[in-house]
Amino acid sequence: MHEREDDDEEAWLQLRPVEPLPSQCCGSGCSPCVFDLYHRDLARWEAARASKDRHLLSEEEESLSCFSELKPETFLAFRISTVDKLTKDTYRVRFALPGNSRLGLRPGQHLILRGTVDDLEIQRAYTPISPASAEGYFEVLIKVSRLTPILSDTCYQTGLMSRYVESWKAGETAFWRGPFGDFIYKPNQHGELLMLAAGTGLAPMVSVLQSITDNEEDETFVTLVSCFKTFEDIYLKTLLQEQACFWNIRTFFVLSQEKSPEQLPWSYREKTRFGRLGQGLIGELVDSCRRRPFALVCGSAEFTKDMARYLLCAGLTEDSYFLF
Repeated sequence: MHEREDDDEEAWLQLRPVEPLPSQCCGSGCSPCVFDLYHRDLARWEAARASKDRHLLSEEEESLSCFSELKPETFLAFRISTVDKLTKDTYRVRFALPGNSRLGLRPGQHLILRGTVDDLEIQRAYTPISPASAEGYFEVLIKVSRLTPILSDTCYQTGLMSRYVESWKAGETAFWRGPFGDFIYKPNQHGELLMLAAGTGLAPMVSVLQSITDNEEDETFVTLVSCFKTFEDIYLKTLLQEQACFWNIRTFFVLSQEKSPEQLPWSYREKTRFGRLGQGLIGELVDSCRRRPFALVCGSAEFTKDMARYLLCAGLTEDSYFLF
């Protein structure tokens, strides 16, 4: 009798959910987070164990397998259509959707990517750059990093995701869940938007920008400022040039490692500044807006912190900007 009870106890312990590793959290404040899902599954396991009814677990697993649309709680497999290298460390990856279906994200929302390298699961947040109206596909912009694991845990995790992404080939699958995001753009919600982006922080800006120019009834003015190291590092040049042709869109570039406008194409010279995006330029941009703007900021943690401080100094209030 005791041996049977011990066997049952061992069987239940094998079914117990495994607590996620810190690397499995993307750190973007998503809800539900992987730890939220773990606690949910743990509570379900404890309830099933107390009632000695394993069907409570199998029923949940069956229901999860039936999801056909994007869900925050469940990873779904998407086939990779193309992998294009835009710069030395940035890729644009297209994923196929069945038929003419749409991903279902609203402008400003993001997804969570799951990858596995060296038996370690990792998760990161990415915002699709394809229009919300795109049918049969979605695209993401991913910057890879070759940082070594000796610097910090964060660098190690970033390096692992880079290895995972660089291994992708057309025809393979990757797993995503979502949507997530506290900022969801609504047409004409703000009279004017000031977008401040650094590097791949351009992604959520592109999502919102395209939703505005695709909607003839949306008359929101937009000033987009994109920060890169060099001209060659600028992503999506053609798309940004096309967007700048709309009557309500202004685009500017700030290049930290360029010094002379003479090295740039003519079409970029008047709208490019050199150095870093500082308080002085932020003040000029805010003053040049047709009305008091609502600001969107996305970039590194340091960039985001600096921009928030500069915006406050320029006269905006904390409820007048959103930090991705």
